[in-house]
Amino acid sequence: MSVEVHELANGLRLAVEPMPGLRSASVGIFVTAGGRHERLEQNGIAHFLEHMAFKGTPTRSAQQIAEEIEDVGGYINAYTGKEMTAYYARVLEADVERALGILADIVLNPLFEAPDIEVERGVILQEIGQALDTPDDIIFDWLQEAAYPAQPFGRTILGPAERVQGFGRAELAGFVGEHYGPERMILAAAGAVDPERLLALAERHFGHLARRPALPFLPARFAGGERREARDLEQVHVAMAFESPGVREDEAYTAQIYATAMGGGMSSRLFQELRERRGLCYTIFAQAGAYEDTGLITLYAGTGAEQIGELTRLTVDELRRAAEGLSPAEIDRARAQMKAGMLMGLESPSSRAERLARMLSIWGRVPTIDEIIAKIDAVTPERVRGFGERLAARADPALALLGPVGDAPDRSVLARRLAA
Repeated sequence: MSVEVHELANGLRLAVEPMPGLRSASVGIFVTAGGRHERLEQNGIAHFLEHMAFKGTPTRSAQQIAEEIEDVGGYINAYTGKEMTAYYARVLEADVERALGILADIVLNPLFEAPDIEVERGVILQEIGQALDTPDDIIFDWLQEAAYPAQPFGRTILGPAERVQGFGRAELAGFVGEHYGPERMILAAAGAVDPERLLALAERHFGHLARRPALPFLPARFAGGERREARDLEQVHVAMAFESPGVREDEAYTAQIYATAMGGGMSSRLFQELRERRGLCYTIFAQAGAYEDTGLITLYAGTGAEQIGELTRLTVDELRRAAEGLSPAEIDRARAQMKAGMLMGLESPSSRAERLARMLSIWGRVPTIDEIIAKIDAVTPERVRGFGERLAARADPALALLGPVGDAPDRSVLARRLAA
């Protein structure tokens, strides 16, 4: 069956994709407000707000929210990203109405009571502390900050502890008032769902909301900076990033195929050369991400203090060689990995619902899977090599390092080697 898309009079959008043969469904409320929509003094508030949604409403306590879903064997969760905050549930077919009622309640009617704020503040501070103690987590936050300094897109989702310490009811309610209007909400559902019934439920739960103009956000400006910190660890954790196309550009598919060929699996160039042939690391990978107005090719590896110099230099050499040497076979393999990963992922109703919301937020419609596959298939070896050539020619990486970093070359050395 095909996707149905509707828009309520107040601007809230609904996307539903029935999946015949399934007995369960995923339903979510996706708000197009995330970390990049925060002002400096708000950094971390979108994530804090996501936590507070589960702390209670005028009609449900936190325990009742959990029990009402788990009484029917379902689960409920949420996450905060750079551009979107998602609240979602997975339940059996008979319990979709219950799940949507709970989701609407926690998103629209959070209490923000002072004792709950203090409890959750402590939880989030523990989460921040855990991230700081996890090198292969914090390195990506540092890389983002180096790539996009002094701007919302470069700040962490969790926010700094000193900001989180100051958030109260007024700050939480203020962010909701600024960003949680119906035009910025997408109700997405997939699996054992009835589009007509979902539309009626959307009207019931959200039709009363008044329109609220969306606030502009600052565009992302890639700067290619560097951050390093010496720490007594067993390994050096190194991450490197290059700017790539935004999500609306067809070249975003080229960037993803390039990243997959370079470091997307065991057959990739970086894995074969640096791990399999030379034994310089245990983990190494590359990936591509695309956003509203920018994208990133990100590379990561963990290695010993004695190997960090050789590993970073050889990584740059592989990037430079790929500009001319990526073969059609490598590109075809990366293309197959990309398509298979997408199609396998979409066998899950949760992935389907998330895709509906993401596509609707980007395009104002939901492209078919065949449309996306056609764009992937249209990427030629010449386009991939051209992308690699432009990446090398710009020679403008962002760099983050953590651990025994004494022998690690700095960004300018790697940039010159890449451009050589």
